[in-house]
Amino acid sequence: MTSAPTARPVRGTHDLFGEELRRHRHVAETGRLICARWGYEEIVTPIFEHTEVFARSLGDVSDIVTKEMYTFTDRGGDSITLRPENTAGVCRAVITLGLHQNLPIKLFYYGPMFRYERPQKGRLRQFHQIGIECIGAPEPLADAEVIAAGAHLLEELGVLKATTLELNTLGDLESRARYREALVRYLDARRNQLSAESQLRLTRNPLRILDSKDEGDRAVVAQAPLLLEYLSPASRDFFERVKDALARLGVSWVENPRLVRGLDYYTHTAFEFTTTQLGAQGAVLAGGRYDGLVKTLGGPDIPGVGWAAGVERLALLLAQVPTAPRPIAIVPIGAEAEAEAWVLARDLRRAGHIVDLAFAGKPAKRLKRADRLNARLAIFVGEEERARGTVTLRDLDRGSEEQVPRAELLSRLAAAQAERT
Repeated sequence: MTSAPTARPVRGTHDLFGEELRRHRHVAETGRLICARWGYEEIVTPIFEHTEVFARSLGDVSDIVTKEMYTFTDRGGDSITLRPENTAGVCRAVITLGLHQNLPIKLFYYGPMFRYERPQKGRLRQFHQIGIECIGAPEPLADAEVIAAGAHLLEELGVLKATTLELNTLGDLESRARYREALVRYLDARRNQLSAESQLRLTRNPLRILDSKDEGDRAVVAQAPLLLEYLSPASRDFFERVKDALARLGVSWVENPRLVRGLDYYTHTAFEFTTTQLGAQGAVLAGGRYDGLVKTLGGPDIPGVGWAAGVERLALLLAQVPTAPRPIAIVPIGAEAEAEAWVLARDLRRAGHIVDLAFAGKPAKRLKRADRLNARLAIFVGEEERARGTVTLRDLDRGSEEQVPRAELLSRLAAAQAERT
């Protein structure tokens, strides 16, 4: 086995810098802002958990558990997994911290996740998500609020019009049991037409066959019975109340009866905001109701609903690139001005300005650096300025300059800043 060159990142990981980092940060900070407006408090969970947290929550036969998790045995002999998603970790934290004593609780998170899969546009092995979890609220209005908060985030980012909200109901456990029986009966009669993977799923997790990407599977599924045909009256009422609330909140959707979540603890609402602008990776924000998850992890039997959004995918959809902050360049003229320039730089930074002061170089070289950094202003400090107690302030966009008393510099910079905002 040959070792990879140390100058390369691990396959499926990516360095963030410059414009790409600004896009990423804009998505994350906007997500943090919008989630806070909707009353969701931030929680930070470890990036690795005991493997059982994910094996129990995602299911031993799910693709994530069987194919995609980064799992290792630590020096203490424990099986540890880098988190492939964060709903399970948040629910585990709710149990650990006793947060279920005061319900409902509304939480949001941001951070890296890890899955071993083929890297492609918008999908990496280390990726980032922002998500929300509303735990302890059984009402349909909670589902509607969670979805509306997601729509608000996409709207704030300017990408909502590039997405479609697909909505479905999975019904309650009774409805799903009846539907599962009918679906297995239909698919079993067509077993030979299914892919090898779907044939395995038929006995383990048949609902996952409904979202298979295999063309042969899709042809079979196209004529399969719909879950809507097996809904209990209570499940139908729940779904109608979710849709009514979304309509009141001004959120548009299309019903997708094939949209599923394959795990047993998922119930009622399932949804995805999808786009056609990212190739095969269409979902940018997705979620649903998971009323049995906390109990599965050893906690009380309390409901939950939430979503997760892919930061990298949303960053790719941004129409406008957030601009980099423009610094103020300080240019000392002569060796005697160096010390004063460093004191001035310190004072301006303490006042909240972004300041660039090169370690060495003649004024012309420093101005070239200022141009490369897209500085908006340059402050010249030389012998004449020191003698008069002034600095020369040059507007690098307009080419104009003026003498400013040193004591008035901070107020003059504040005025210049106001002119540009």
